[in-house]
Parts: sequence; C-alpha cells; structure tokens
Amino acid sequence: MPTSTLTKVKISAIDAPLGAIVTDFDASQAIAPEVILQLKKALRDRHILIFKEQQLSDEQLLNFSLYFGALFVPSDETPVLASKPGETPVVIPISNVDGGYTGTGELTFHSDHKWTPTPSSGSLLYALEIPSQGGNTYWLNTNLAYEALDKTTKERIADLQLITYNPFLRDRNAPRSLYRLDKNIPLISPIFPHPLVRTHPESGKKHLYLDAATEVEIVGLAAQEGSKLIEQLRQHLNQPQFYYQHKWSVGDIVYWDNQATLHYRQAFDPNERRVLKRVSLAGSRPF
Repeated sequence: MPTSTLTKVKISAIDAPLGAIVTDFDASQAIAPEVILQLKKALRDRHILIFKEQQLSDEQLLNFSLYFGALFVPSDETPVLASKPGETPVVIPISNVDGGYTGTGELTFHSDHKWTPTPSSGSLLYALEIPSQGGNTYWLNTNLAYEALDKTTKERIADLQLITYNPFLRDRNAPRSLYRLDKNIPLISPIFPHPLVRTHPESGKKHLYLDAATEVEIVGLAAQEGSKLIEQLRQHLNQPQFYYQHKWSVGDIVYWDNQATLHYRQAFDPNERRVLKRVSLAGSRPF
C-alpha cells in the first residue's frame, strides 16, 4: 500500500502539436485530488501525458489508471486486441515475447476500439523493455487535423457517419479491402456508425474521427464517392505538423486520449525485445 500522498506535480507542455511531460511524480503513491484534477485538465488540453521514470507492478499500474476512469470492457460480439470469449485481460502485454501482442511490424495510425459501440476513452502504456532502434510511437492531434481542413470539406463531412469494420474478425491472411465496395459480402460482425467529425465530450472541440488504414464505410454515400473522400481525408491526416514522435525510455508511461488522437508504431528488429503493458479505460458513445 502507498505510504504517502503525492500533493504536487510538475506538468510541462512539450514543443509539439500535442503532449506534456509529467515529472517529480511517483505513480505508485496515493495521489491528492487536486493533482488528479491537474492531470485530467492537462490531458484534456494536451491529449497525451508522458510520465517519466516509473516503477510499477501490474497492480500499481491498474490502480493508477483507475484514477482516470473505469476499465474498458468489450462485448463478445465486438472483440478487441487480446480478447477471448468472455474475457479480455485487464493489463495487456504489448510485447513481441512471452505471449504478448502486436508483434514487431509497423502499426498504422489508428485509435483503439473504434468498431465498438462505446470506444475506449484512453489508454496508459508502460515501457519495461525497449529495442535499441525503432519501435517509437507517434501520436497525432485529430483536432488540429480537423481545423486545418478547408471550409468546404468541413461542411461536406459535418453530419456524415462512419462505419469502422472490426479488424479482429477478419482472416489475417486474406487480402484486405480498405473500403467496403462489395455490398453482397455478408457482414461478419455488428456495426456501429459513429460521427466522422467527433465532438470531444469534455473540451467540446471537433476531431476528425478516422484511422489511416482500417476498413471503413461512409453511411449513405455511394462506394466510389465515399472511397474518394476517405482517401482525401487520409492523405490530409498524414502530415508531420499534426503529430509527435515519442522515443521510449524504460519507465515511461504514456497516457493518451483516444477520443482526440491517433497513434502509430514504427517497426523494429524482431531479434530485439520490446515489452510494454497497456490498460484501456471505458468511453462513451461518440457524438
């Protein structure tokens, strides 16, 4: 059990389109209410928080995470990373060893659990081992990306709904469509349309709610028209002025707002170990 309560914290915005570093902080301690509120405000404003030099057990990581919300729990009908029928681990090993998940390859820009009815609000990722090169994670500010759109595009997409298809219900070895062109193929999972332009539930800001490569469909648009619009928006998202690259150090915890960001991982040498732990927090229905 914690033996003292942390009553002060240093939060410094980084010189990037999003992100703040938290120092003079020990996540294993009990934390005063005013500090939790400071951290929540900083997350709302900066979208990701980087906690340096932490040493936590799985139980301590979970306890720290629960200051910020309840756990994300998917249904059996909408599996996510590490899901098994009736069970999703609370602390998920994001690792290329010892039965971990996500392997060693590139992971394109995405936000987690977008195909579920209530996608997670955020996640905390804790680094235990890192490779000598590669494996960096980028976070992208989707509010900046939205605000940089021209007025005509903003008006065009203002009321559109987007279906994101569950990548964990696809044959990983089959060719992947990036857009649902063949409506004769039966659906293999429930679908949950969400706004293409999402309003953040705390800040009220608008965010472009679209991944870089997951299969999607715009409700009500013809396939060709929808595909062209999706490609236009994805090219717009893929610009360095919207993102921050994080080079991991052992002991880092990054807490990101899944409602306001996308994240991407570089590939890394499969002969090296990369071991992180992730906890995801519950979210609300996007609006």
